[in-house]
Amino acid sequence: MRQIAALPYTTADDGTMQILLITSRDTRRWVIPKGNRIKGLPGHRAAELEAYEEAGIHGIACPAAIGRYRYDKRRRSGRSREAVVEVFPLAVKGHLTQWPEQGQRELRWFPVADAARAVDEPDLKTIIAAFREPPADPGWFLRLLLAIRERQRGRTGMLRWFHALMPKQGRFFDQFEDHAATLVAGADALALLLKGGPDMATHVRTISDHEHRADDIIRDVLLDVRRIFVTPFDRSAITDLIGVMDDAIDQMNQTAKAIALFEVRDFPSQMQDMSALIVECARITAEAMPLLRSLNLNATRLHDLTERLVKLEGHADNLHEAGLKALYEKARSGNPMDFIVGNEIYSHLEKVTDRFEDVANEISGLVIDHA
Repeated sequence: MRQIAALPYTTADDGTMQILLITSRDTRRWVIPKGNRIKGLPGHRAAELEAYEEAGIHGIACPAAIGRYRYDKRRRSGRSREAVVEVFPLAVKGHLTQWPEQGQRELRWFPVADAARAVDEPDLKTIIAAFREPPADPGWFLRLLLAIRERQRGRTGMLRWFHALMPKQGRFFDQFEDHAATLVAGADALALLLKGGPDMATHVRTISDHEHRADDIIRDVLLDVRRIFVTPFDRSAITDLIGVMDDAIDQMNQTAKAIALFEVRDFPSQMQDMSALIVECARITAEAMPLLRSLNLNATRLHDLTERLVKLEGHADNLHEAGLKALYEKARSGNPMDFIVGNEIYSHLEKVTDRFEDVANEISGLVIDHA
């Protein structure tokens, strides 16, 4: 039996990731919203519908599954049948006051680690635990060794005195993380923009505001690169990484500008799905940035994250091609200008995902050079 499920998540005020779990109606154990596939409906759309029916939540469902797990589904006859469940991340944007299964289940937000412990299925535990891993703790002994190695890097006599006077490190890691936060906020606003509705102008302004904030951050980074004597990575690596991150938010802003300019109000499913992939790309980038502080300890996790970014970009390419084909077929018997406008929007969306692949490549380069 093949099923689909949503992994609902949000970011708390303190910056920690939270996972929404619900109880099953029969056994009252903690699960995620799930159900059978729906004919004619993509898996992530069906998962989004299950999340609404079972938990009363709505948001942005990523069309690329994050994993699969198995469990034994019990039938009313008492027999059980193995079910394979495909899990789609769902960025929660709101909770309704009424929904179909209201009152039949308990709902609770958990920190990621607690959510992984609360569910029973081993594969689901792994999926949730890996959704947002904290930076690795080196332990006191390794921290001591790293401190000793740092002190023994030839900083003796006059050279040590010279280093003590010069500004070191800068705020590069904080700046990477701050910029990633603008990517997350911009991606969320972009996905909401492509859903249409009465608040489109607000979402356009939100994207523009975050793009301006990102410009301020990259300006500070470029200033620090010139004035800081000792940097954590090569200067070119720092500017290249923040540069491709900034290109991503720039292309989000260009997408929003094109939508506002051409007064587009309705968007095909392929465009909406590409924006949902961008939300997932931004989330992964935001997770990766703090891990750069300890490349040796986090190399494996960074490899996993960059690998998913590359796969998401490939998924976006497929959506782009399918969307253009559908747009062309529709324009042949309609208004050719629709194809020109739609192609412009698709082009910007594709460039956003391309820039996230560039982010993955830059992070991989840092790992290779420094881990």
